[in-house]
Amino acid sequence: MGHEEMDGYMALYVDDDALKRLRAICLALPEASEQGGVGNPTFKVRDKIFAMRHLMEGRLSVWLKAPSGAQGALIHTSPEIFFRPPYVGQHGWVGAWLDADLDWEQLADLIEDSYRMTAPKRLVARLDQAEQQPEGEGHI
Repeated sequence: MGHEEMDGYMALYVDDDALKRLRAICLALPEASEQGGVGNPTFKVRDKIFAMRHLMEGRLSVWLKAPSGAQGALIHTSPEIFFRPPYVGQHGWVGAWLDADLDWEQLADLIEDSYRMTAPKRLVARLDQAEQQPEGEGHI
């Protein structure tokens, strides 16, 4: 492993600002948890992955499920940010570079979409209910 690869590998174990933001978005969702495993970290709901951070090409990225057609549209409109990740890209997942000029609100929406595609209906209903409450009344 070269020095540059080692620096990237070590970055997986640093709580940088991007990871802190990613963690805040993911863990605000009902019953979401952070675990090790496939990604570092992997974010799950009921033991099913909805987002995972990966080191790829020496850069940190997040991979998440995307609604039908979204992967191609995101990559086409913002190829400097979005990409088709290996292994799961063929199943519609999309990757986003965490060191790119990200629109964090857009990323949060995409993560929520991935969560909704993964979580049981009861938890999705709980999320919908929380989003309908006025600000400051149990809003997540």
